[in-house]
Amino acid sequence: MSQIPGPFGSFQQPRSHPLDYEGQQVNQAIAGFFNVVYAWMFAGLALTAVVAWYVAQHSQILQNLGNGIWLLFIVELVLVGVVSQAIYRINTAVATVLFLTYAGLNGVVLAVLFLIYTHTMLASAFAVSAGMFGAMSLYGFVTKRDLTAMGRMMYMALIGLIIASVVSFFVHSSALEVLINYVGVIIFVGLTAYDTQKLKKIAIATSGNAAMASRLAISGALILYLDFLNLFLMMLELMGGNSRR
Repeated sequence: MSQIPGPFGSFQQPRSHPLDYEGQQVNQAIAGFFNVVYAWMFAGLALTAVVAWYVAQHSQILQNLGNGIWLLFIVELVLVGVVSQAIYRINTAVATVLFLTYAGLNGVVLAVLFLIYTHTMLASAFAVSAGMFGAMSLYGFVTKRDLTAMGRMMYMALIGLIIASVVSFFVHSSALEVLINYVGVIIFVGLTAYDTQKLKKIAIATSGNAAMASRLAISGALILYLDFLNLFLMMLELMGGNSRR
């Protein structure tokens, strides 16, 4: 029997033939798909946190990297592009390795957060972000409303946010930075709901194809990982702006 591997177990493809979208078989397929997605997402976040903490405890690693940190950014962008665009051509094992490599590199880049913010502030921002992410992901999963239009709007707003962030880098306006963080929270909250609904549709569409579902579950984990991580970074800036070390 085909299985979708996950860090905390595996998802078994239903035994029966073509699934009725309203039937129990589809519900089982959706549940199995999301179990894998969330398991890998949490595994990626845990790896990022552990690596970030370790690098922060050994600051010479960051010192040795120096300007090489920009090379890590480029490598990360390439990894995201490969997992997102080549997911139909690479197998599950390769996709998993690329995702975990990306999560690990993110830990190196984000190690500086442990040097800037207190552990209490990091934990508080994480808890708030987790609550918001969980609520919006649940909404995206259960709502009957089509969130496609909202998702397109959020992605357009994300482009504007990136442009504004570049401008803020040169202008150094505190008011603009605060506005960027508030807008960023709204954008990634909206994207969490939209992406969850999109993944639910993927789970239904691939319910009879375990191999494809396996690859797309890793891609889905990356998508939600990015939604949560960016939401966390925005919340951390808003909550900890005046509480830096």
